Amino acid sequence: MAATLLATGAPPSRATADDWTPRPAPQTTPWTDQVSVDHPLPDYPRPQLVRPDWANLNGIWEFAVTARGAAQPATFGERIRVPFVPESALSGIQRRITANDRLWYKRTFTVPADWSGRRVQLNFGASDGETSVWVNGQQAGAVHRGGYDAFSFDITPLLNGGTNTVVVSAYDPTESGGQAIGKQRVQDVTPHAGHSIVYTAASGIWQTVWLEPTAAAHLTRLDMVPRLTDGTLRVTARGTGADGARVKVTVSSGRTPVGSATGAVGTEFAVPVPNARLWTPDDPFLYDVTAELTAAPGADRVVGYTGMRSIDVRDVNGVRRPVLNGSFVFQTGTLDQGYWPDGIYTAPTDEALAHDLRKHKDLGFNMVRKHIKVEPQRWFYWADRLGLLVWQDMPSMDSGKSPDSAARTQWETEYRAVIDQHRSSPALIQWVDQNEGWGQYDQARVADMVKAYDPSRLVDNMSGVNCCGARDGGNGDVVDHHNYVGPGNTPAEPARASVLGEYGGLGFRESGHEWYPGGGFSYEDQPTRSALDDRLVGLLDGLRENSLPAGGLSASVYTQITDVENEANGLISYDRQVVKVDEARVRAANQALIAASRTVGAPVRLPVDQYVSIRVTTPGYTDRYVRHYDGLGSTEVVTEGSSALVKQDATWKVRAGLANRLCYSFESRNYPGEYLRHRDFRVRREAVDGSAVSRDDATWCPVQGSGGVRLSAAGFPGQYLRHANAELWLARRGGGHAWDGSASFTEDTTWAIGAPWAP
Repeated sequence: MAATLLATGAPPSRATADDWTPRPAPQTTPWTDQVSVDHPLPDYPRPQLVRPDWANLNGIWEFAVTARGAAQPATFGERIRVPFVPESALSGIQRRITANDRLWYKRTFTVPADWSGRRVQLNFGASDGETSVWVNGQQAGAVHRGGYDAFSFDITPLLNGGTNTVVVSAYDPTESGGQAIGKQRVQDVTPHAGHSIVYTAASGIWQTVWLEPTAAAHLTRLDMVPRLTDGTLRVTARGTGADGARVKVTVSSGRTPVGSATGAVGTEFAVPVPNARLWTPDDPFLYDVTAELTAAPGADRVVGYTGMRSIDVRDVNGVRRPVLNGSFVFQTGTLDQGYWPDGIYTAPTDEALAHDLRKHKDLGFNMVRKHIKVEPQRWFYWADRLGLLVWQDMPSMDSGKSPDSAARTQWETEYRAVIDQHRSSPALIQWVDQNEGWGQYDQARVADMVKAYDPSRLVDNMSGVNCCGARDGGNGDVVDHHNYVGPGNTPAEPARASVLGEYGGLGFRESGHEWYPGGGFSYEDQPTRSALDDRLVGLLDGLRENSLPAGGLSASVYTQITDVENEANGLISYDRQVVKVDEARVRAANQALIAASRTVGAPVRLPVDQYVSIRVTTPGYTDRYVRHYDGLGSTEVVTEGSSALVKQDATWKVRAGLANRLCYSFESRNYPGEYLRHRDFRVRREAVDGSAVSRDDATWCPVQGSGGVRLSAAGFPGQYLRHANAELWLARRGGGHAWDGSASFTEDTTWAIGAPWAP
């Protein structure tokens, strides 16, 4: 299979490259100079539906830009390297494209003689905007709308038997339209200040264009869903001119068939896969799949692959968790924007496309969230092959608009097309419908639509329901918060698993590797690489020690794997030249987090609605208890001889956590309605004002310690209730404050919950 997938298509005739020159990239990646002029991205673009014969049309095309409403120009005065967008340096154009512009592409090709008697398909991996195609002056099919899904035309009737001419027109209004755009915005294509979280637009053709011969009756898609409960692969073969035809599907391990079955095109049938070797991030085993129409000799035959795995949400020790193959494993990943300084939306080579996924594995992550962009099918192939769980965002519409009915219809149509295109990837386990309220509408209905359309995966109705005016649809399989720097926590729910869709954003500007020197943005700048390592590992340790066992968190997405333009918060520089963190340290922290999830037990339980006292466990101070004095938290020696007031001040009622049902809040006995909370690191007795911040600050998540429990702040996993010089503080080991000192840190943050001094 690997040899098949790496096969390359021979380039047919093309426009001359004699007058084409590349443009200087703002930053060069290790692959910038490896891009072929004549034959870029030569790898077969559709790894789960492979045929042996094909012809790659990537390379130099004639190019022109006209006014939006203009007809096809008489002459094409420029040359562009397809499939790189005209905004990019690798295209050779590197120019801003606006809503007033229409793009035109033109080239010639000849059909190989040995394709005679077969239909010829013209395939586009993706072209952003409204795309029209003509062959020899005749339009091929209807206008295609959408920037993230593949499309094809049967151009057989339009061919002339000799040299053929194809013309492509693309109109991409970006934020001036109502379509899905993700993070694209029209702006200068060379580095500039500002625009911290949106990036250079990518217009027109941005994925491979290729020709392929097929039989008249041929397969167009294999929908493959593993079913572990009965050891089968459920297959629905889709086709053109093949309705009701018989198709034989064989699943093999290496060269050895393990199961086969025959069914009708368009109807689901089961292929046995006995004693399946399960696909996991630790063992991403892929079976080969062959599908063949059986009607006659020479009928259509395709090859692909599948992975046997399941994904679901279940109760694990009383907490809703996502389970892979029936077992809970914490999903630790990064936000992956998929932008490049040389190709913008298009990675320069296939190895570059795989690079960021390989780095996830090197850094110990087992998941990646593809952020409001949809990558080529080869990206999913690499995720499948390398073993990375994928959360796939649907690219959002413009964040500043409420989409009209036409925009909603188009967005949902494109979303279903994206699902169809990638529904057989074993790595892809979750669809993320919307993000932080960008273009939000009908969240609950959309989530139900997606779940019904693809019930084999989890659905996140809104990533960042706590952010930016987003509204939670209340359904789907997970509830998703964003917390910068965090990591924070997402309140546990009875029905949905709690996940952290974004956190982190730690920044370090790597001198000599900045897109716009001095313009880098982050959520928290770090002065040195070692400081970045310490802070990042501290966040991961906080997830392991607190969010996972105490807060019920099941997944987290760190922002982000690479710098992107003026965002300097990547683990890797934007040019992919520098890994900014200590790979071994980060990998060890991630591996420890994943390992802890495999044995996580039930959360620590405290007696809700009962009075308790909270005793120091530090040797030499075990006669001291948490109390309040003039509104501030402190510790004081309490004995049978202490005054009634002291005993009352040292007594707290355990309440269900105000911010998380798995955690707890401590209400003052003699000041009902006032709680033990932190503010500006100092812990005090205060009323809760109803805001989310005050509820978080008054919620403590207990984790089992030696000789007691440790109480971590719900909103700041990794920071604990600590006594220092008889005062109570919110402390973080290795932090920059006097109360963060490492000496006796564990003892000072461990407490015995016992009988109350005042009943």
